[in-house]
Amino acid sequence: MQGKVAIVTGAAGGIGAGIVRGLGAKGVKVIGTGRTEAKLKALKDALGSSMDFDYIAADITAEAAPKAIVDKALASFGRLDILVNNAGSFNFGPVDSTTDEMLDEVLAISARAPFRLSREALAHLGAGSSIIFIGSTWGIYGPPGGGAYSFVKAGQIGLMQTMAAEYGAKGIRSNYIAPTVVRTEMTDAYWELDFFKRTNFELTPADRQCTVEDVANTVAFLCSDEAGMINGQTIAVDGGISTTRYVAPEAVFAERK
Repeated sequence: MQGKVAIVTGAAGGIGAGIVRGLGAKGVKVIGTGRTEAKLKALKDALGSSMDFDYIAADITAEAAPKAIVDKALASFGRLDILVNNAGSFNFGPVDSTTDEMLDEVLAISARAPFRLSREALAHLGAGSSIIFIGSTWGIYGPPGGGAYSFVKAGQIGLMQTMAAEYGAKGIRSNYIAPTVVRTEMTDAYWELDFFKRTNFELTPADRQCTVEDVANTVAFLCSDEAGMINGQTIAVDGGISTTRYVAPEAVFAERK
């Protein structure tokens, strides 16, 4: 992967920054993008000389954003090999209480934006390239309250699969990573709530929580030549919550009131 160039959207967030670092550790040069320039600059300052990192502050939903982001990668590093569609909106709730404004926000950030950025990037990707979607286990199964969030995350799987079929013969692989909940600034407010623990940790066989590094390591692997035959796949990084009917013993044997 040494010398390859990646774009990572939502790069200043918890998972995004972890992906930047994970790719950088493999010798990948990264263009990070997000809406807040101060956060991107802080990430660049923190990375220092440890890797080649540059950034462009952009609202990914803006009409001009895809071309500006791809142009920045080409101007900074001269090529493009990897696109990580990581930016998203953690806006969820029951369908009957989802307003048009909520729906439009999620569709704009998590459906339209990655579609348009992928389309822009494809002209510059060649054999050995990868497009990664950072989705969610909520795109695999629809929990109560998933609403628009589950809707778009499942839609990303469909986009990934059709791209894998369309461009796989050109050596451009597309895959989807479905993490379970990861503690970041986006999820921190929910982390200690009882309902959150019950619906996540007590249904997960793994005896630890998923970390940013778990997601970043999966991205780095899928973008490497070692994963050269992995295309069109949904990879759950979730400790087994999406494929088992596990219930923690403390929940199974809890006394009902």
